[in-house]
Amino acid sequence: MSVSVLLVSHGRLSQILLETVEDVLGELTLPTEVLEVRRVNDTDPLVRMGERVIEKLDQGDGVLVLTDAFGSTPSNIANRIARSVQARVVAGLNLPMLFKVYNYPQLSLAELAAAAVEGGRRGILECEAH
Repeated sequence: MSVSVLLVSHGRLSQILLETVEDVLGELTLPTEVLEVRRVNDTDPLVRMGERVIEKLDQGDGVLVLTDAFGSTPSNIANRIARSVQARVVAGLNLPMLFKVYNYPQLSLAELAAAAVEGGRRGILECEAH
């Protein structure tokens, strides 16, 4: 068994990031699903869909839920659906975060959540132009 990953983001952002990870690393090392959130008035149907997806994903070691912008609709949905299983939610989804997660598939849920935060933070820096 292993931790599974659910990406919850605005539109196709998660899918595009995952395609990039697969281009660089090859096949994903953890079971992964995507929940695309579009502009909606009623989020309850998306929450129910997300709950079904996260329950399907959970293999007993938990689900790492990665979302793009803290406080946004996808983030709020992610936090609501994470209540139904053993899960950790990390906001601030970016490419370095995903590289970190998929390079360390053997980590526990808590360790993988910490690695996601570390990878995401370390990937953000101001570059000096030459």
